Amino acid sequence: MNFLDHVEDLRWHIIRSAIAVMVAAILVFWKVEWIFDKIILGPAHNDFISYKWFCEFGRLMHYEGFCLGDIKMDFQNTAVTGQFMMSLSVSLMLGFILSFPYVLWEFWRFIKPALKASEIRMARGIVFWCSLLFFTGVLFSYYIVAPYTINFFGNYQLSSSVKNIITLDNYYDTMSNMILAMGAVFELPMIIYFLSRIGIITPQFMRTQRRYAILILFILAEIITPPDLFSCLFVFIPLYGLYEASVSISARAINAKNKKDAQNN
Repeated sequence: MNFLDHVEDLRWHIIRSAIAVMVAAILVFWKVEWIFDKIILGPAHNDFISYKWFCEFGRLMHYEGFCLGDIKMDFQNTAVTGQFMMSLSVSLMLGFILSFPYVLWEFWRFIKPALKASEIRMARGIVFWCSLLFFTGVLFSYYIVAPYTINFFGNYQLSSSVKNIITLDNYYDTMSNMILAMGAVFELPMIIYFLSRIGIITPQFMRTQRRYAILILFILAEIITPPDLFSCLFVFIPLYGLYEASVSISARAINAKNKKDAQNN
């Protein structure tokens, strides 16, 4: 196909992806009040299930610091159309998350014809693994990162005379940014895999840069958790495990590439 034919083909993949997102968003909008109260505002409720898990884990570890305090947070809407626009934003975000595998599949269908047979075999299962990693990151952010973040900042006060009254927009932006960003971060193993197969990243490089990666991950964990060591480690350990998994994946990708090159020679 010529350039314009490729553009036309891409346009239809984008249209089908947009339709899938809109269909999922409409389904979410149908129950958006319940979804917003029980799911989006879930980490702001004292009975959120993650707080119970943290406390149980703290008792097993004989460390009460995992039991987070009650959240003292009030919300307000400052715009006439604020709550309606918020319902649309929530529906679109969750619609995208729910339809992510299909959107990824559409773009894979667009890219696949340009690949060689060996490259297609290299990318076998890409939609499944990318979707699994994305959903894992979303759930990790929602059940682990968000509760610590919301609890800490919701209870943080410069003075007892200053009350935390949070706007819906600010709360939603914080939640959506954390969830989508963590979903993207959990794609690291797949990114490392492909970068290793084309020779940009090597396991040796990742091992030599491990100390810097640990520092960056520890700072990230410290930012999104309350200022105590155990809470920070609670988030840091899974992130570091993701990095080590990426090192292993890189090594396997390099070995597969070397075997292929040896066979071709």
